[in-house]
Amino acid sequence: MGLATAVPAKKAEKPLKRGLNQIWRFKLLYLLLLPAFVWVLLFDYLPLYGISIAFMDYNVIQGWSGSEWAGLKYFRMLFESEMFRNAFRNTLLISLYKMISGFVAPILLALALNEIRTAWFKKTLQTAVYLPRFVSWVVYGGIITLLLSPETGIINKLIELFGGKPAYLLVEPAYFRTILVVTDAMKEMGWAAIIYIAAIAGLNPEVYEAAIMDGATRFRRILHVTLPGIAGTIVVIFILRVGTVMSAGLDQVINLYNPMVFEVGDILDTYIYRVGIEQFSLSLAAAADVVKGLIGLAMVLIVNHIAKRINDSGIF
Repeated sequence: MGLATAVPAKKAEKPLKRGLNQIWRFKLLYLLLLPAFVWVLLFDYLPLYGISIAFMDYNVIQGWSGSEWAGLKYFRMLFESEMFRNAFRNTLLISLYKMISGFVAPILLALALNEIRTAWFKKTLQTAVYLPRFVSWVVYGGIITLLLSPETGIINKLIELFGGKPAYLLVEPAYFRTILVVTDAMKEMGWAAIIYIAAIAGLNPEVYEAAIMDGATRFRRILHVTLPGIAGTIVVIFILRVGTVMSAGLDQVINLYNPMVFEVGDILDTYIYRVGIEQFSLSLAAAADVVKGLIGLAMVLIVNHIAKRINDSGIF
């Protein structure tokens, strides 16, 4: 019997070299990723340097190097401002209402579309609910204004039909937030439902067949098969929605609000626009934007931590 020849152990590859080898191996895929990486770098990370404006008496002519540092001066001005507190309160309320409606409506729409068995009707309905997403808020806001017009609007015609009196609903503070929430859900829910429809399509059909054999009704199949199957997707989307809690929709509000509903319609985005662009107080606007971003970041971290503790689902 011959002696076994000892084979020397392969030298461990250094992490850096291993990483470079992996990048070279998938170089074409990374090349496809490059435009998105450059986009994020230019428009998401490099502008973060502008946060420093919030801590200085910024002057456009003097620039960053010539402007003097002001510490927390503009943050104190923010929290002492009644207008900022009102905008902050409105943002929280409108965002909360939108988060509830904009989170629940796409799920219900996806479940409803999934139950349609007639292919042509399902595709037609999907196209119809997707289309509003591709209409700008300038156009969509004009359509809403016409629909709610006291003279020619179809909504007021229906109110008259049932014995009510026509009213210009867009100038009524009691209705303005409701209009914002409903029109936002109508515009965005079709697009948001795409993710849930894709998640439902990826579920194992054998589970549905087993549920049918066990005598489960359609509602029971939705409750015990479909919803648990897309629970992970729902959690991730919810966490991302929470991150936008301080963004109540600048495009929508600025195209629909007016001085009559200013008290209930002014939000942080319109406050920042008004202070930064119209009043040209860039440091104060930057301070408001920093507060908005920090609160959004904190909300994402908190909700993600809670989701990880409950069912080990999260975005990181």
